[in-house]
Amino acid sequence: MNGNQHISRRTLLSTAAATGAGGLAAGAAGTALTRPTSATASTGPALACLGTGVIPFHGTHQAGITTALQACGHLAAFDLVAGAGRQQAAALLRRWSASAEAMTAGHPPATDDDQVALDSGLCSLTVTFGFGLSLFPKTGLTHRVPAAMVPVPPFPGDALDPERSDGDLWIQIGANDPLVAFHALNVLQRQAAPTATLRWQMNGFNRTPGATDQPRTMRNLMGQIDGTDNPKPDDKNFNATVFTPNASGAKAWMNGGSYAVVRRIRMLLPAWNALPLAEQERVIGRRKRDGAPLSGGTETTPVDLEKFNPDGSLAIPPDAHVRVAAPASNADAAMLRRGFSYHDGYPADGSPDAGLLFVAWQADPTLGFVQVQRKLAGGDHLSRFIRHEAGALFAVPGGPRPGEYVGQQLLEG
Repeated sequence: MNGNQHISRRTLLSTAAATGAGGLAAGAAGTALTRPTSATASTGPALACLGTGVIPFHGTHQAGITTALQACGHLAAFDLVAGAGRQQAAALLRRWSASAEAMTAGHPPATDDDQVALDSGLCSLTVTFGFGLSLFPKTGLTHRVPAAMVPVPPFPGDALDPERSDGDLWIQIGANDPLVAFHALNVLQRQAAPTATLRWQMNGFNRTPGATDQPRTMRNLMGQIDGTDNPKPDDKNFNATVFTPNASGAKAWMNGGSYAVVRRIRMLLPAWNALPLAEQERVIGRRKRDGAPLSGGTETTPVDLEKFNPDGSLAIPPDAHVRVAAPASNADAAMLRRGFSYHDGYPADGSPDAGLLFVAWQADPTLGFVQVQRKLAGGDHLSRFIRHEAGALFAVPGGPRPGEYVGQQLLEG
């Protein structure tokens, strides 16, 4: 924190910034002051933890897009109530933005605080807001729909539940503490009334930063290292891949923004776990132990799609996930994948309802997710072991400047 900022009511328990499994720099460097929150609070030394992680709410882009993966996540979509329009939506985004700004800085929201996070640190909390295609006609803004904001087409094998798909407004919450994440979700959900009602909500998780001996790429619930080939911020085309190009006039409200494709992908784990290890690796195209491509090297070695085994077979099988999904197989289409695992219990058949809350960020979903998913649905061996059960697309505007709320240029422009 800057020296002229007062200490948050959330006790800061760490004396240094923490670094997590995905290389997460916790944000608040230096020494943090600690104070007891009650007469019975411990007077012992401060505990090293993730509580000091601060992600600014304001900026060119909204937080939660390029932010390192957090341990806890919530995704929620809302629909405007009958009769609510542009004015009501603007008032809601103003309330939401004010509360998100306060909570990500470690302060209580001005209203509706349940004090769940009263003595927590900031824990790298991020709150990201997006707009669904259905919002625009309800607010009289159809003429301001960006050209890239088109419905995602159906794909072979989709089993999308319409009640858990789409929505007028979308919130993504991430934090490295479940109480902090829940607190933010609960505050914002209550503040939606009387303007909007919850359409669907999903809860996810990732490995806790610091749980590994060194920064490592995340593993998914299939046990596979997942995210190796993600675009990196220092890549030459990173911004062009993830963020929309600047526009003028009626479409300028998306400057600094991105598009989020959200999918609830159930992993058919009993069938997957029944496969021998060598077959699992052929399905993916990587070694399960260390994520190295079957073409050789280490996890970060580029996949060699032209390499053959001594018997003349391709080292990366023709239907392996990494081959079918590779930019080279999709006219260089790429996107930034930043999702959460989920587990929603065990249905009557005893198989876990578990998988991936897939969130992919891109400058144009038609040239990103749609292009890649069309190829995956047609020829990816992995598709036999997963099922897409919900889906949505949201336009996520750029980050607000101090004094602004998210989406102000759209709703008041």
